Amino acid sequence: MKRRHSLSGADLFSMTVRGLAAMVSIPAVAEPITRPAIFPAPVSVVLDGDTITLGRSVVLIAAPGTDAETLAQVRRILGTAGVERIDLASRLPAKLDRPHIVIGTGDAPVVRDALARSKTTQDTHREGYTLATRAAGAGSLVTLAGHDADGLFHAVQTLRQLAERPAIPTLVVQDHPAMAMRGTIEGFYGAPWSMADRAKHLGFLARTKANTYIYSPKDDPYARDRWREAYPAATLTALGTLAATAKRNHVDFVYAISPGPSVCFSDPADAQALMRKFDAMRALGIRSFYVALDDIEYTKWNCERDRTTFGASGAEAAGIAQSHLLNIVQADLVARHDASSALIMVPTEYYDAKESPYKAALRKQLDPRIVVQWTGTDVVPPAISVPDAHAATKAFGRKTLLWDNYPVNDYATSTGRLLMAPYARREAGLSTELAGIVSNPMNQEAPSRVAVMGVTAFAWNDKDYDADLTWHAAARDLASGDERVTAALLTFFDTQHLAPTFGSQPWQEQAPRLKATLDRAREAIAGGDDRARGEAIAELARTADAFTAAPDIIQAGVADAGFAEQSRPWLAAMQRWGRALQQTAAGLAAADQGSGAAPRFFADASKLAAEAAAIKSIPGATRFDGPIKIADGVLDRFVADAPTLIAVSAPTTAPTPAP
Repeated sequence: MKRRHSLSGADLFSMTVRGLAAMVSIPAVAEPITRPAIFPAPVSVVLDGDTITLGRSVVLIAAPGTDAETLAQVRRILGTAGVERIDLASRLPAKLDRPHIVIGTGDAPVVRDALARSKTTQDTHREGYTLATRAAGAGSLVTLAGHDADGLFHAVQTLRQLAERPAIPTLVVQDHPAMAMRGTIEGFYGAPWSMADRAKHLGFLARTKANTYIYSPKDDPYARDRWREAYPAATLTALGTLAATAKRNHVDFVYAISPGPSVCFSDPADAQALMRKFDAMRALGIRSFYVALDDIEYTKWNCERDRTTFGASGAEAAGIAQSHLLNIVQADLVARHDASSALIMVPTEYYDAKESPYKAALRKQLDPRIVVQWTGTDVVPPAISVPDAHAATKAFGRKTLLWDNYPVNDYATSTGRLLMAPYARREAGLSTELAGIVSNPMNQEAPSRVAVMGVTAFAWNDKDYDADLTWHAAARDLASGDERVTAALLTFFDTQHLAPTFGSQPWQEQAPRLKATLDRAREAIAGGDDRARGEAIAELARTADAFTAAPDIIQAGVADAGFAEQSRPWLAAMQRWGRALQQTAAGLAAADQGSGAAPRFFADASKLAAEAAAIKSIPGATRFDGPIKIADGVLDRFVADAPTLIAVSAPTTAPTPAP
């Protein structure tokens, strides 16, 4: 007897569609045109509904005055995208027979022509750009129009990201930064970065459309304790090379000096010594300068002359004295350069926005052109709001430049940690109250990029900033787009998610992704459902395998070997913790099956955990050396608790037969 099969409504619908398709020619559905992910997030992206490909041959039209490095980057991008032949031209033909790429500032006739053909206009903000792509008959047109040279360079960074796709959508990007200053201040205590690391960091800043690097390592003796002395010739040469690298990358190299511990504010000789130091930097091509007056005492003078000039020492007198010296330096900058030159300073009261005699003195006495730095509501603030920044604007009499002490790890509560959580809890709208943001990074340059990419993205477009998406983009940048390496990096970042402060409570939780998995295992085991428990333990085993494999994947595949080297003890500890979690999962699986092998697995896990917890940071690499922390408070707790989650019955012993 044949069985009869009933047909569902979905089956009937599918058969009807197939029948219609057999009788009527139904065109294939076109591939959807998707908005590309661009970091930092642009102000505006409008899709046009088509795509173009670059192919193997393009025509490049560079407007007169386009700088060499910008042009070189375009050539590198085209080569990476598979372009083998680049022909040069000076203007667009009436009809395009292949891709034509026009690059220049918006005042160039050929750029205006390209914008008109793309039916768009030039972004007119400082550092702004317009990037337009369109299909045109047998060819296509790609226009990179910068409002200025910096904007054009930023447009190239967007082209680099678009060219990573096999097909570029036709679109118009209108973009410009929300904040004038965006980047990093190498202002931490402990081992400074090497010149090689600084050079790599400048390239990273360029890729993220940042424009500021402040050279201010606390352990440079010639910038602090011995600030009056000239640098050795070799150091000057290295700084000159670094400044040239910054210029090629359209990053402003700012030289900072910290005379506070010994300066005599009223002594013309000290003012001359400070400006003489700046003159040495000018000879290297550096044009931006900074005086740091943080982490000093203002309750006593360094010289009797200051007491005679400014009276008894104290907060108000210190503000007046500092303003006196800084105003002299600011006037010198204007005389040597132009009226737009602005000295940057960090005050002795650099955090909170409470009214004080010191701040009042700065507000009244300090040249209004001088930029004042501020670290937020605390030295390491857990959050910064628009009202916080507005209060700082009132307190200092100008919009401040935020010195954000994240991800810096030179203080005691960050011992044993890399700080690689997303850049978060900074309120959208801060661009209305800040002159900019610079991040104080870690002693470890490459791992710092994870958070710094968030800082630069937020400073570019705080309104549309997405912390998690940018976090993922930072992993892809370090992985050069390799998805397997990206996933391994995100697993690693999660183990370094905690963000401490000077207080007792961290401002970001530790290992939220891993904790969610471990919590699911706890809940399933506690729930008493056999199937749910088995599935949770299996998920735990898979997580442990991926966790254990991640360090090797990172070391073999990360784009910058410096990341693997600077993270070396953390990766070693992570792998050992991963093995401990593998043994823990095996112990839980054995216990779930009533196996007497469970205690052995748990004992092995405990041993591996102890070995992992004993691994120390690289001696001297960070201000505070100590044991490496990996998902602490989450992973260690689970490994310790696991033997108590499932009771294992003692094996029964068969009775001895009676004689």
